[in-house]
Amino acid sequence: MPDRRGLTFIIGGARSGKSAHAETLVTASPSPWAYIAAAEAYDDEMRERIALHRARRGEGWATVDAPLDLAAAIEALPDHEPVLIDCLTLWLTNHMLAERDLDAECRRLVDVLSRPRGPWFVVSNEVGLGIVPDNALARRFRDAAGRLNQQVAAVADTVLLMVAGLPLKVK
Repeated sequence: MPDRRGLTFIIGGARSGKSAHAETLVTASPSPWAYIAAAEAYDDEMRERIALHRARRGEGWATVDAPLDLAAAIEALPDHEPVLIDCLTLWLTNHMLAERDLDAECRRLVDVLSRPRGPWFVVSNEVGLGIVPDNALARRFRDAAGRLNQQVAAVADTVLLMVAGLPLKVK
């Protein structure tokens, strides 16, 4: 069980069980639990994914939608409240689509994450294990996600890599 006050970073590939495992870790603490969602529903498939995540979480969760200002949403949390932030790669995508200053936004987010005021759990995708993308935008995303993941892992107390639904402790 991670520390009562600390940052746990959960990273893995698509459908590796990251979010479900993070939910299990969060609910090991007493409720209320906060879920900060970075996803935006741009199409029917994404709306369905969001609905499935909400249904799986059930009662006891307060959801905060923060597709862009994730740092402010985290800072607004009460001290000691368990929180799940899901997920950094969706947040990064939102910033790229909005043509925001990625470096500045990532620095701000990592600064906030480096000072957890409760048990905080952050989910992100590991996108660097596959083939080199065939276009500049996808390569830019992969590189930005890799840098952000490294920065968050550096400030995290615990890092878990999810593989086929199994958590592997990295840090």
